[in-house]
Amino acid sequence: MNREQLKHELIQWRHELHTHPESAFEEVHTAAFVAEKLREMGIEVSTGIGKTGVVGTLKAGDGTRVIGLRADMDCIWIQEETGLPWRSENPGRMHACGHDGHTVTLLGAAKLLSESRDFSGTVRFVFQPAEEPGYGSRAMIEDGFFERFPVDEMYGLHNMPQYPSGTIALRAGGIMAGEDNFTIRIKGKGGHASAPDMVRDPLVTSAQIICALQTIVARNVTPTDTAVVSCTEIETDGAHNAIPSNVVIRGDARSFRPEVSRLIEERMRAVCEHICQMNGAECEVIYTHEFAPTFNWKEQAGYAAEAAKAVVGAERVIEECAPLMSSEDFGRFIEEIPGCFVFLGNRREGEEPLPLHNSKFDYNDGLLMVGAEFFSELVRRRIPR
Repeated sequence: MNREQLKHELIQWRHELHTHPESAFEEVHTAAFVAEKLREMGIEVSTGIGKTGVVGTLKAGDGTRVIGLRADMDCIWIQEETGLPWRSENPGRMHACGHDGHTVTLLGAAKLLSESRDFSGTVRFVFQPAEEPGYGSRAMIEDGFFERFPVDEMYGLHNMPQYPSGTIALRAGGIMAGEDNFTIRIKGKGGHASAPDMVRDPLVTSAQIICALQTIVARNVTPTDTAVVSCTEIETDGAHNAIPSNVVIRGDARSFRPEVSRLIEERMRAVCEHICQMNGAECEVIYTHEFAPTFNWKEQAGYAAEAAKAVVGAERVIEECAPLMSSEDFGRFIEEIPGCFVFLGNRREGEEPLPLHNSKFDYNDGLLMVGAEFFSELVRRRIPR
């Protein structure tokens, strides 16, 4: 199959997946589609990894090294408003982050490599479920992914609207932050709004906590470390004329190092406990570590950069891109295994870019072959024939 034929086929595949988006751990149709295409290519397929994950294994030559390539499959909960012929047919679900494009990009790489077999070693094509909530890589790992499908190195990509179409951006070190979630439950003593002297106001207490939490980054985190603490939601059981008894604060924190994540949690608990004690209230802090930071290994970032230059040209490769405070579930895969994650620019020339998770977002089909060729070139360089 020539390049133009494959490009046309990949676009058809992408539109099929966009029409039938599935959210975390619901990727039954998507997983079946992926498995069918891989089998048609003559690739060994394993399904049901981490519930709905798929792993394809392709061997060529007598090389012993194993390269893993990963794509995410799930959509998000949002009603699509594109009006495109291939728009979502599943109400309230949409591929607004481009995971349909990532899945097909990896299928494209599988197609190229299965036809050429111009490498010596093993390639694992890893199709991960549930990236959006951050549970998919953990589910696959807990299902014995590394024991059942050993890899020496692992690579992934994500489309990014802030970069021009076809640009590949990366950096060694932290490229995407880890994410922690927190819920703070404050219990006071409610009462009539006209008699604040007779209550223990948890709303005032919560306001003090929200403000004080901002000092964690400003006064506790080392200035050369990057971190964010955001309170995003507040709930009460009060009314316009009643001071509540209970307040719930929710939010999230972002950082690039586990030590910083632990510091934020420790300081948050101390801040909440002492402010509540001062105000005669009680509190419970629930703090969970959702996404690991995505931390690119230096050597693998270099390999990825060289492969990218070979595919798109050195002038379109950004080797020291700015890190993002958003999170990516790929990070758990390369906590112990060397690897690298790159950004693939999707901003069409002359168009205002739509952000990810927008109800009118549609993956740039022009990137499908670029990403597939990048993955293929990376494999050829890392396990040459």
